[in-house]
Amino acid sequence: HTAAMSELTEITSGLRFPEGPIAMPDGSVILVEMFGPRITRVRPDGSKETIADIVGGPNGAAIGPDGALYLCNNGGCFTPVDLGDLLLPGPFDPAVYIGGRIQRVDLATGEVADLYTECDGRPLRAPNDLVFDAHGGFWFTDHGIRDHVARTSDLTGIYYATADGSHISEQAFPVEAPNGIGLAPDGNTVYWAETQTGRVMRRTIASPGVLAAAIPLDTSTCMAGLPGYQLLDSLAVDGDGNVCVATLINGGVTVISPADGSMHHIATGDLLTTNICFGDSDGSGEYRDAYITCSGTGRLLHMRWPSPGLRLNYV
Repeated sequence: HTAAMSELTEITSGLRFPEGPIAMPDGSVILVEMFGPRITRVRPDGSKETIADIVGGPNGAAIGPDGALYLCNNGGCFTPVDLGDLLLPGPFDPAVYIGGRIQRVDLATGEVADLYTECDGRPLRAPNDLVFDAHGGFWFTDHGIRDHVARTSDLTGIYYATADGSHISEQAFPVEAPNGIGLAPDGNTVYWAETQTGRVMRRTIASPGVLAAAIPLDTSTCMAGLPGYQLLDSLAVDGDGNVCVATLINGGVTVISPADGSMHHIATGDLLTTNICFGDSDGSGEYRDAYITCSGTGRLLHMRWPSPGLRLNYV
């Protein structure tokens, strides 16, 4: 079924491709503006303040165990394309690309520090999204770069790293343009969305930061594939374990059950709906505030989610 868009309310507009929303305990939402490029705090009344200006392309963001913000920086691998009322991520321009990296941002001072720029000697290309586990480390995706001039497309991976900068490892390779990433409520499964294939993939976590070996041609690693022309962006997992994945072209959020692969769609009216996160504004502990970034139209929306969300580690 499709939920009515009337359930959605706009918190703020005028954002330059918002992504990576984090619902903070004080009711504000911290997000990135990929084409700001900056990290912005949006207050419940819609007012905005800049936390930090970012060189490159800020993408997914998460709060770490030390209370700092951890950032996937795609290096500025997209150029902004304005199509009237719609802002799109355009082609790769090597002249503005600074290289992919994971960064730590001090929310109090706005200080930005590089944490990781490579893994096993290979440069990170375009880190996109990350999620912290209960052990203080984080899983992240490298979306890679599609270079139209060179006619190349990266093969990339799923990585695990620690917040202190001491360890990074590639845990899945190759994957196809991985974007959003999330963990099952029990922390034993990692999910990621592949933008171009329209698929949500999953792997079992054997121990902190280590994936269980995958059997070749194991169909269970693909949780769902969306039909037709639908591209996938970031995702969040709700309290029932459903994967709620922001869906491009068919603008909205697709809710997928890991149990049987059934899905339903909540439309937003923005072709470039990129992220969803859950908050708990009423203090009920149910995390039923859903904040959705509509990047094409530069808006942050809110709705009460039909089922409880899942609290993230460290927020």
